Amino acid sequence: MSMDVPTGSVTGFLGANGAGKSTAIRIMLGLLRGGGQTIFLDHPLSAWNCPGLVVGAVLGGVAGHPSHRVRTHLAMVAAGMGLPAHRVGEVLELVGLHEAATLRLGTLSLGMAQRVGIAQAMLGNPPVLILDEPGNGLDPHSLRWLRTFLRHLAGEGRAILVSSHLLAEMEQLADRVVVLAQGRVVAQTTVRDIKARTGTVTAQSPDTARLIKIVEDAGGVAQPLEDGLISISGLDRFQLGTLAAAASLPLSWLDEGHLSLEDYYISVAQEEFHIR
Repeated sequence: MSMDVPTGSVTGFLGANGAGKSTAIRIMLGLLRGGGQTIFLDHPLSAWNCPGLVVGAVLGGVAGHPSHRVRTHLAMVAAGMGLPAHRVGEVLELVGLHEAATLRLGTLSLGMAQRVGIAQAMLGNPPVLILDEPGNGLDPHSLRWLRTFLRHLAGEGRAILVSSHLLAEMEQLADRVVVLAQGRVVAQTTVRDIKARTGTVTAQSPDTARLIKIVEDAGGVAQPLEDGLISISGLDRFQLGTLAAAASLPLSWLDEGHLSLEDYYISVAQEEFHIR
C-alpha cells in the first residue's frame, strides 16, 4: 500500500472491519513489524529524538491505570516526554476537560476517554495526528465536538489521518479519503471530487413514453419509478433539459443527485472484491 497525508487537511482512512486499517496504522507507528517505510516530515519516526513532538496518536481512547486521575496520568506522560508541567493544563483546556482533571480514568465515559486520549496525543503539540476509529460508540454531541476540533487542528496546518468505517461522518469531516480493501489501497481522492461526480437524474413529464425515448436515443438509460418519476443515468440534468426543450417536451420535475461518499466507497470496494 502507498498513501499520502498532506498537511492542512483531514485524510479519512476508510475500510470495512478487517480491511487492515488498524494494522497499517500500527506498522506506520512502529508498533508492529512490517515491510516498507513511513516518512514523517522527511524522516522515519525512529530518527526523531522525541517522536511525540512529531506525531500524536489515539488508538482507542486513553491507556492508563484506571485508578489514576486524568491530570496525574497526563503529567506522567508529559514528564516522560520532557515537557513542562503547565502543558497538562493547556491540553485539558484545549479539549474542554479542565473541570474533569480530577476524575479517575476508570470512571470516564467513552466520549471523555477519547478526549483524554486526544489531550495526551496533543501534549507535544505535534504537526501530525493519527486517530484510529475515534468515532466508535460516541454520541452525536461528542461526534460533533470531534469533527469541529479536528477541522480546527487541520486549519492550523497539521496533517491528520483518521481511520473509520463511519462513512456519513467522514463525508462531513474529511478533505480527502484513502480507501483500503483487503489490505490494499484501492483509491485515493478528495471528497470535493467525489461530490462533483454526477449521480442519478430524476425527471417527470406528462409524456413519459416520449421522455424515455429521448433518453434512450441519446444513449442514456431510463428506469421508471413510482409516481411517474423516471431515474436516468448516462445524462446529466443539463443535457436532459436541453434535449427536452429541443423536443418541446415539458418537464414537471428535474433533479440530479450527486455521488455520496458511501456510494463511492461501495463502488471501489466492490471492484476490489470482485477482482480478488
